[in-house]
Amino acid sequence: MRKWIAVTAVPLVVIAGAAFLWLRDGQDAPRPATLRSEPTTAHYAPIAARAADPEPLTVAEMFPAGSVTSGQTTLMSEGTETLTDCASAVWGSAEDAVAGCTQVLRARYASPDGRVSGQFVIFNLADSAAADRLVAAFGNGGFVRQAPGTPAGFDASRSWAQARALGHYATVSWVAPVGHASQVDLTYPQVAVDSLSLVIQRRLLR
Repeated sequence: MRKWIAVTAVPLVVIAGAAFLWLRDGQDAPRPATLRSEPTTAHYAPIAARAADPEPLTVAEMFPAGSVTSGQTTLMSEGTETLTDCASAVWGSAEDAVAGCTQVLRARYASPDGRVSGQFVIFNLADSAAADRLVAAFGNGGFVRQAPGTPAGFDASRSWAQARALGHYATVSWVAPVGHASQVDLTYPQVAVDSLSLVIQRRLLR
């Protein structure tokens, strides 16, 4: 477990970085300046298929606390939601990649001073191959949509995101400075939001 957490701070594959890209999809759809991606591994073989892990995710399971913390950084929850229309949570090539998805859980977070905003999204897919396809789509012409309530000042041009396939689940953690906040280090906010992925380890223990 400790080794897995350490990997959070040093992701395996850099899909895109140091650039602010937009895709015209009926509207300007922001994506992160830096996106890191990881496919699933043999560690998640027990939950490689939804058939072996059929119980739906719940908000209480995924977001049991009102905050997430890493180091000295704490982000407070600003709302959660559950979606059954998975395509409504993504845009671009990711819309095709969510075929077979049964639910999306999404949560928003913000620092107490309002200088950092983040969101965490998890997709319940049919199997690990589908999860890998969705994570790949996030780096190739698609991404998650911003959750309702995301502040207008969410600066995607300086944002970081982490996409993971974990068995038949895919997760995205996405953090950004808000407005003209300068000298904001996103390292701990990113790790804090991404730590929600660890909840899936409990599914493995079952």
